Amino acid sequence: MAKRAKRATRAPGPAARRGEAGPSDPAHPEIPFKLPRPSPARRERARALLAALDARYPEATCRLDWSRPHELLVATILSAQATDESVNAATPALFARFPAPADLARATPDEIAPYIRTIGLWRNKARAVHESMAALVERHGGDVPRDMDALLALRGVARKTANVVLGNCFGIQAGVVVDTHVGRLAKRMGLSRHDDPAKVERDLMALFPRERWCDLSHLLIFHGRAVCRARGNTCGSDAICRTWCSEATQAARDGGATARPATRRPRGPRTPAPRPPRPA
Repeated sequence: MAKRAKRATRAPGPAARRGEAGPSDPAHPEIPFKLPRPSPARRERARALLAALDARYPEATCRLDWSRPHELLVATILSAQATDESVNAATPALFARFPAPADLARATPDEIAPYIRTIGLWRNKARAVHESMAALVERHGGDVPRDMDALLALRGVARKTANVVLGNCFGIQAGVVVDTHVGRLAKRMGLSRHDDPAKVERDLMALFPRERWCDLSHLLIFHGRAVCRARGNTCGSDAICRTWCSEATQAARDGGATARPATRRPRGPRTPAPRPPRPA
């Protein structure tokens, strides 16, 4: 059964509100790079958007199924260029066969592969799961580290995966998860003008309260799947999108269309290529 990270209720201190880390605050570790400094008006706009998303999606949480931190780590590694649904369909059998990090560390990639064959790039991911769990056992006694740098040292783990694990398993707000949905909505809603996920993440970290960074990604992902889709969106008829989303503005300019589905050019009848004459 999927777990949900509890939303913070404690009021953040001044340093947390600025996106900085207090020296003794494990939930807000030091940020190793400089964040942009958006205007108060942009921050207020972002808070209003967050409140609207909160009201619309109170159930927003991580869509990957997990019960222990290493399971979420593995599931997130498997989710690269794959759907959460395909990962959730595969992991129950995988975790039943290899219940602990040590079991996955002892297994070979060839033994792991049959359990994730339905997920894209399964050969590379079988090696990544094996090597990351072996490193987890060797370096951390089988426990998932609560540290960004330690997670990034594992095979198959980049900032997105590390942020998923830190935020959902431990309530550590080290950054914002930027997947395809978050990146798309950040641009459409005027939260970032960048395409690079690293730059998008910094823009979002600067705009939104730090204690909500983990929640923010869930909310944007839920809205991106339900309404503000890459194709066939319904932004023109949605109250949130009409207020914040450029797609709704474009729909109004196009004559009030409520969706912009992907279109294909009609194909004419195919003319078969002439066959060469048969040899006499």
